[in-house]
Amino acid sequence: MDKLALTLLIIGGLNWGLVGIFGFDLVAWALGGQGSIFARIVYILVALAAVWAIPMLFRRRIIAEEV
Repeated sequence: MDKLALTLLIIGGLNWGLVGIFGFDLVAWALGGQGSIFARIVYILVALAAVWAIPMLFRRRIIAEEV
C-alpha cells in the first residue's frame, strides 16, 4: 500500500510541477478536464495517498543487520 501511495504522490507532484511551471494540468488534459469524474477521482486518490503517507514521516526504519 505504501508503494501505491508513493506512486500516486509522485504523479501528483509531477502534475503540480507542470501546473506551476507551464500552467498545464496533465491529469485534466488526459482525463477530460478538471471537472470530469475521472480527473476528480485521480485528484481524490492523490489526496488520500497524501493522508496515508503522513505516518511515514514518523516511522522508524528498522535496519536488519546480518550477524
